[in-house]
Amino acid sequence: MSILGAIKRLAAVGAVVLAAVSLQPTTTASAAPAPVVGGTRAAQGEFPFMVRLSMGCGGSLYSSTVVLTAAHCVGATGNNTSITATAGVVDLQSSSAVTSRSTKIYRAPGYNGYGKDWALIKLATPINLPTLNIATTTAYNTGTFTVAGWGAAVEGGAQQRYLLKASVPYVSDATCNSASWYNGAVITTDEICAGYAAGGTDTCQGDSGGPMFRTDNSGNFIQVGIVSWGDGCAQPRSPGVYTKVSTFASAIAAAAATL
Repeated sequence: MSILGAIKRLAAVGAVVLAAVSLQPTTTASAAPAPVVGGTRAAQGEFPFMVRLSMGCGGSLYSSTVVLTAAHCVGATGNNTSITATAGVVDLQSSSAVTSRSTKIYRAPGYNGYGKDWALIKLATPINLPTLNIATTTAYNTGTFTVAGWGAAVEGGAQQRYLLKASVPYVSDATCNSASWYNGAVITTDEICAGYAAGGTDTCQGDSGGPMFRTDNSGNFIQVGIVSWGDGCAQPRSPGVYTKVSTFASAIAAAAATL
């Protein structure tokens, strides 16, 4: 990654959520739904696999006792009881929220701040809600994706009480790496870009670690990305960058089996 100003989308350090910027489209084909102001509220139960983590990140239920999130959200692999996972609600102040403390962290081996941006959190007690399957092949790595989170609704803004959602289209590596987008050759082969040329819709600070997902051939949700980083939020020709889950599917499954 060579671009200056690229940021992880972690709430504590100025990172990822649903943006609230209204921009004029550059072309009809690349236009974001206008106007977009931080996405729209998700309905209760719409995405039951969504998890909010107490350090200011998102995640998804890989299993009832394992949360999949971003490596930059957590510390080194090992025992850790400092994280609280909240699930089962779109309103974080709801009395119906289900919570569980962490017991261990597994951070992707070799993670050094760039690429390999995935991690697992082991929970002390099960969260018995639907889980989110992960993509094991590249078959679902294009198309239109859904992103959701409790992150900022504007760049640099406050975290949200209610879960927000938005749709973002796939952006090819060639386009994302072009000089007019991310200034050339910054997106690695284990990352996916998604967003609009005009900007206006994006993940933002506090969305880090949350899932980017779509439906599979059976109509079920499948996770294809993990919110990782971006150049601000919802800026033109600067789409969100997501960890490509299919690249790490085998490693994720193997690591989860050890927790």
